Amino acid sequence: MNEAQIGRSLRRLEDSRFLTGQGRYVDDINLPGQLHGILLRSPYGHAAIDGIDTAAAGAMPGVRGVFTAADLDADGIGPLPCIAQVATVAPIIVPLRRALARDRVRHVGDPVAFVIADTSEQARDAAELIAVTYRPLPAVIDATAALAAGAPLLWDEAPGNLCYRFERGDKAAVEAAFAAAAHVVEIELVNNRLVVAPIEPRAAIGHYDSAADRFELLLTGQGVHSLRRQLADTVFHMPADRITVHAPDVGGGFGVKNFLYPEWVLVLWAARRLGRPVKWLAERGEEFVSSAQGRDNLTRGRLALDRDGRFLALDVDTVANLGACLSTNGPGSSTNSPASAMGGVYAIPAVFMAVRGAFTNTVPIDAYRGAGKPEANYLIERLVDRAARRLALDPVALRRRNLISHFPYRSGLGIAIDCGRFAANLDEMARRVFTEGFAARRREAAERGKLRGLGIACFLETSRGTPGERAEIRFATDGKVELVLGTQSNGQGHETSFPQIAADLLGLPIAAFRFVQADTREVKSGNGHGGARSMHMGGTALHQAVQMVLSKGRAIAAHLLQADAGEVSFHDGRFTVGGERGIDLLALAEAARDPANLPDGMSPGLDADAYNDSDVFTFPNGCHAAEIEIDPETGTVTLERYAAIDDYGRLINPMLTVGQVQGGLAQGIGQALLEHTVYDEPSGQLLSGSLMDYALPRADDLPPLDITLAELPTAVNPLGVKGAGQAGCIAAPQTIINAILDALSPLGIEHIDMPATPERVWRAIRSARQG
Repeated sequence: MNEAQIGRSLRRLEDSRFLTGQGRYVDDINLPGQLHGILLRSPYGHAAIDGIDTAAAGAMPGVRGVFTAADLDADGIGPLPCIAQVATVAPIIVPLRRALARDRVRHVGDPVAFVIADTSEQARDAAELIAVTYRPLPAVIDATAALAAGAPLLWDEAPGNLCYRFERGDKAAVEAAFAAAAHVVEIELVNNRLVVAPIEPRAAIGHYDSAADRFELLLTGQGVHSLRRQLADTVFHMPADRITVHAPDVGGGFGVKNFLYPEWVLVLWAARRLGRPVKWLAERGEEFVSSAQGRDNLTRGRLALDRDGRFLALDVDTVANLGACLSTNGPGSSTNSPASAMGGVYAIPAVFMAVRGAFTNTVPIDAYRGAGKPEANYLIERLVDRAARRLALDPVALRRRNLISHFPYRSGLGIAIDCGRFAANLDEMARRVFTEGFAARRREAAERGKLRGLGIACFLETSRGTPGERAEIRFATDGKVELVLGTQSNGQGHETSFPQIAADLLGLPIAAFRFVQADTREVKSGNGHGGARSMHMGGTALHQAVQMVLSKGRAIAAHLLQADAGEVSFHDGRFTVGGERGIDLLALAEAARDPANLPDGMSPGLDADAYNDSDVFTFPNGCHAAEIEIDPETGTVTLERYAAIDDYGRLINPMLTVGQVQGGLAQGIGQALLEHTVYDEPSGQLLSGSLMDYALPRADDLPPLDITLAELPTAVNPLGVKGAGQAGCIAAPQTIINAILDALSPLGIEHIDMPATPERVWRAIRSARQG
């Protein structure tokens, strides 16, 4: 009998090649005759382009071309689309986003010219000789300021810099609830802008086959099929089957590599123009001003409570910074996505949210790990803690009183929640943190002149991403079973976890499988990675494909074994009749290639192609606690302890799940304490434009992370899985800030925005002491 693989903490199979230097990334790949591209980017936050002189650059040694927007226009190259599907009050205004700026630049880093040369050094030297005549214009970097009267206008087609107005919920019911409420608690929160910094910067190689009139794009990407559709439909106006998009190993993504970027368009177009492959590699500093950034909104929230402290209604008003133009899915992370998780784990009868999206002279915003769910959870958890303090209630008891307790539950914004360990998570965490000596540690810290705080917060993830996913099972001629998935790994361990599922269902060893992904030549369709969707959507599709294999295999086995299909059973990789006569799955797959071995009318082969058309969410959930210590003389916050009790449904590989949670927690802790994207107000210059100025969390910023995984399988998919990729960064920010405010509460401080840097904390303490 084969050992069960689902639920086993198997080390990642792909780690062997990564740890021995055998990983294959875009930077490792070079094509014959390859040229190199360098982009000249705007040094201004907002400026008119009065002229571009490329003559000196074009005359430099090794230079094969210097291109501007005029060259793209002459070839009929279309704009980069925004494909977000959002039901807004009025249609979303989508200004034309071109691969190279025409007439005006709207943020530092806006691409202006593309230089192609034999080497990247030659291209870089030539780019420095391009003479661009800029006429600086006033810039606006804050979303609220951008919507104010008289603000600098970015796009003529977007009066007042307003991109959209979004509303969701029952406004009348919310107003009535507030009118009848015994208590109303309000808060205003900044969800700080974040630079997404995967370890591998973006990179791409474009190739054009003139004989076949076909493009090939090799890139660091997360969703190759969506990128191909956008390139075909909107940019190059050609059939999608004449564009191949594929990705080798990808060194992290967190959402930022899902999107269509100007560079992807440029390497393909330049390859066609010059008849040779073109490679582009981003430098780290370049990524700070060209890759999509995350979060960045201002939210005013109000919570209505009755006399017993039960929640009646939630009212949310958000201004979302979209950056200078709309990225691929830009509006979604401030509209549909937070709406799916608004209110968190609490039973709130009436909810209304209103969002205004604003254009500013900053890098475009798009989905970053969690994409709206962190913002929604941060809001409600901060409101609950404020309500507890204002009403002199215990924050754990207030949460417990208002948790969703009966399932299925439909949220105030219409989301059907099927199950969750909401109460169990909170109760277990409360027992743990209040019986482990915090009070004594707080007293001891006070004796040293330090402030100690404890924060507890819950979270609700809505896991699905783009609906629908495909999986194929192919029995290759070399004896391997290929698992072909439309989802995509960029560090999550799919090459291990998907074979674990197939191994259990097909009764074969892990080594029998070969994982195929991220190539439009090999994978018919797929929606890639994003939204913690891979196991829920892709795993379900794989389960469906397995059932197709077994159904057809049972019919073939019955034919070969001269039995009725109802007499055939399958166990441990073998079809048997009566427990005696039988045929192994791989032998049957080989036999199925010959029509002579098949029942009449059956097509040869045992391969299966399944499409999971589900659009339902799953709901990962949990309760987290943090203990911090503050030095009031410097404002330094030290994270001393962090614990999580999380429900991700059935666990395919618990060790990989813990790794996902740890990574998400590091990013959430980074947002709460360290990461601060700073633009200069008059000029639009990015002041935190390198890792010297932008603080990512390091190992010594994190304590040991105590993670408990509690499984409550969902019934909405056959595997019972819920998704774990985003939860850590959804839960950590409010947990950390609640702990900081608990430490500062003796000073009367009840608000601080992220990131809680030493300077920000010190200023809050100083202001409180000065009265």
